[in-house]
Amino acid sequence: MELVSWTVIAFCLPAVIFAGISKGGFGSGVAFASSSILALVLPPHVAVGLMLPLLMMMDATSLWAYWKKWDWEVSKILLVGSIPGTILGALFWAWTDPDAIRFLIGMVALLFVGWQAARAVGLIRLGMRFGPKTGVASGVVLGFTSFVSHAGGPAAAVYMLGQGMSKTSYQATTVLVFWAVNLFKSVFYAFMGIFTHETLMLDLILVPFAVLGTWFGIRAHHMLPERVFFGITYVALTLTGAKLIWDALT
Repeated sequence: MELVSWTVIAFCLPAVIFAGISKGGFGSGVAFASSSILALVLPPHVAVGLMLPLLMMMDATSLWAYWKKWDWEVSKILLVGSIPGTILGALFWAWTDPDAIRFLIGMVALLFVGWQAARAVGLIRLGMRFGPKTGVASGVVLGFTSFVSHAGGPAAAVYMLGQGMSKTSYQATTVLVFWAVNLFKSVFYAFMGIFTHETLMLDLILVPFAVLGTWFGIRAHHMLPERVFFGITYVALTLTGAKLIWDALT
């Protein structure tokens, strides 16, 4: 499939806008759904390489809206753990094949939906306040899953939801943390050849839609019911995760 084509662009547009809405207003937790969707029609390394510059643009767009509203102590703890986690993700990426990456992306998607369902029915409770060691461990998982599938949101949420943060402080902290993590892992992506001329050319076309989606997300943070947004997301993640696993095993 030719990457810079009208067919691919038409497929990418809703995925990118959707990711921007999540990044801008709903904790970044499901922005990785775009990578999962794109991995259905593109090789995994192309899908994640295409999305990272766009995610970085969404981070930069969101920073101004939540400037200094983040919890700096929580951010530091997660970022400390994310450094070795990112390095582990890079090693895993270098040593494995595309089907293993596809399988992992699919598993992360399904586990995320299962985790959220367990929270909804009360099987998992995150009311307790976790200490720094749990935060660093969450940061390691965040860095690893973020590198291989842009799916660090759930790991961050495990720690952050136990800190008693306000909705806006939670959102601002995710913006800061993932801005830094994405910046760090972009160096590895560049040296490992995950970015290509074609992915960067397509990124230039998609940047306005990434910014538009982020702007919608910032506005929706105060307006749109989270249940509606996440309900659609969980259905999409379940379907795409199952399809990616099937493709990897067959």
